[in-house]
Amino acid sequence: MEIRKLTTLEDARKYHSIRLESLENSPESFASSYEEEKDLSIEEMKNQFQCNDSFTYGAFENGELVGIITLHKEKLYKLSHRAHIGAMYVSPSKRSLGIGKVLMEEAIKKAKHIEGLEQVYLAVVSTNESAKKLYFSLGFEIFGTEKKGLRLENNIYYDVDYMILFI
Repeated sequence: MEIRKLTTLEDARKYHSIRLESLENSPESFASSYEEEKDLSIEEMKNQFQCNDSFTYGAFENGELVGIITLHKEKLYKLSHRAHIGAMYVSPSKRSLGIGKVLMEEAIKKAKHIEGLEQVYLAVVSTNESAKKLYFSLGFEIFGTEKKGLRLENNIYYDVDYMILFI
């Protein structure tokens, strides 16, 4: 298993594919929808990798991208002590193998090396017990719940838990 920062055009192609997979397989886990991201170009994806305040990592197995995570550092001065984790996903056939934990650890390690960063937060659907178990094991704690925080196209609502890790 190789964990590394995504940077290349080929990385962007693989990322686009797994990102769309994530939005199709787990629409309740992401604020974006498949429809909103399906037409993004590979070049747009690659450009996201070049941002100084965003770090996207991938888990590769035999050259296949099987897991992703992004750490976004807040840009505004008053929020610059914070970063959030998003777009966390592991392909269903690769779950329960520790890949999600390794991706989270990589993002947290990066956060600890960013000067002035004090906290990392994330949002997770309240019913996603396996993800919450992972986040708790890494030291995150829930600091709030947003009722009906996520609405899917078919008007099904999900509560969202907000979790924080002080680093």
